[in-house]
Amino acid sequence: MDSKAGVLFDVCVALQVGDSRSAKATLRSRYPFVPVEKKIVVRRFSVRKSMDLFMRDGFIDRYTRNRLINPGVLRLLHVVLGDDFPAHPNWKVSETHRAFWELFPTVDHVLPLSRGGRDDESNWVTASMLSDRAKDQWTVDDLGWELHPAGAVEEWDGLSRWLVDYLAASPTVLAEAAEPHRGYIRRWLTATKAALEADD
Repeated sequence: MDSKAGVLFDVCVALQVGDSRSAKATLRSRYPFVPVEKKIVVRRFSVRKSMDLFMRDGFIDRYTRNRLINPGVLRLLHVVLGDDFPAHPNWKVSETHRAFWELFPTVDHVLPLSRGGRDDESNWVTASMLSDRAKDQWTVDDLGWELHPAGAVEEWDGLSRWLVDYLAASPTVLAEAAEPHRGYIRRWLTATKAALEADD
């Protein structure tokens, strides 16, 4: 039997015979409650720092090894494809294509800040928004997950070069995009160009 389930099994056995004292002692010694205080995080990474991290990790989710897509590309696809690729500005699930959860890269703290993790590059990895939300305040060990090695940006760049090339060939797409999309795409385009130049 799984060790954690086994602890609760033993607790239930003790309760069955009316021994709540033993049940509590078992719980305290073998599977104690450890409060986790959720800290308010002031993000220390800019769009450019995020892009550098995504490039470093080869645009993969370090927990699943799934390929991810440059955030500028995802928003550009919404601008070009409209309701076929919806994007709600506040991530409303009923009005946002699931790709924004499954393929959108974000910066995750491997060891959550609430568990003593550092808020710096040594503790940052690329994860999909879905993995980031699922992981929340848990550690990799808590979830039975594995932290995979970084990918190679030479093999997969999250369609970053495509973003630069597409907008260079079709400049009116960005110029005619409504706000807040235009500004959002422009920020990611600027960070993408800088990261690609630094990588060359």
